[in-house]
Amino acid sequence: MKKMLRKLVTSTRALPLQRTLCSKASSDALVLTELDNKTGYATVTMNRAPVNSLNLELMTQLVKTVDDLERSNVKGLILTSSFSKVFSAGLDIAEMINPNPDRLRAVWGILQDLWAKLYGTPFPTVALINGSAPAGGCLLALSCEYRVMCTNFSIGLNEAKLGLIVPPWLQMTMRNTIGARETESACLKGRMFSSQEALEKGLVDELAADKENGKKKALDYLNIFTNTSSYARTGTKLLLRNRDIEDMKRISKDDIESFVKNVMNSEFQNGLVAYAQSLKDRKNK
Repeated sequence: MKKMLRKLVTSTRALPLQRTLCSKASSDALVLTELDNKTGYATVTMNRAPVNSLNLELMTQLVKTVDDLERSNVKGLILTSSFSKVFSAGLDIAEMINPNPDRLRAVWGILQDLWAKLYGTPFPTVALINGSAPAGGCLLALSCEYRVMCTNFSIGLNEAKLGLIVPPWLQMTMRNTIGARETESACLKGRMFSSQEALEKGLVDELAADKENGKKKALDYLNIFTNTSSYARTGTKLLLRNRDIEDMKRISKDDIESFVKNVMNSEFQNGLVAYAQSLKDRKNK
């Protein structure tokens, strides 16, 4: 066990702080990273207008960002959104309408990578959910250790209502959070939980009046580990979560092909086109 733990911790040991992480990126970047040199905490802000829809480029940048932070002396991460009403609207619909199959495979593959990266990163992570978080937005939040959600928004895995299957690794992530029965019911119904309902079910850990208040609560969580052995904490987290990641990797290729088959189905395509048109009509009113 000691050898196993040493291997897990050593593989994720931080390198000296990278100065390139110390300032905000340009405002038109898909991901903004701000590092507090005093605390060692990084705030990673999704910045793809208008609703942080997860396309190939945004997800690739998020994976790279966490990779960069892992190679630096970062002590904690807060994941949030630039926008006042949406954390992330989930997988970009445009990626799924009449798609190129190879790009579609890449999209689902990078989504798997993003989940695994956030779920298994060694440092503490907090999702500051400052807006609605359906589908992929909920996935991002569930991947983090702790969730602080602003009031008057909603969160949930509503894929079933869009005609998509919730993959087993994502079902598992919700099941680990709210239990088997609640997860089954929520996924089958495509249920979206209000902030208060999410708190009552344990889907989120705390509610915040606004983003500023949420940031304070996120920092309070990260500060819990100030005097905790990073070796022990990291090793424990990886032992708790690595099996889930390995289980996903074993089915990764089949999971990708299942997603492609689901999306390429003509019934799904017809429904998605109609849904996209309804969103456009609503916007134009």
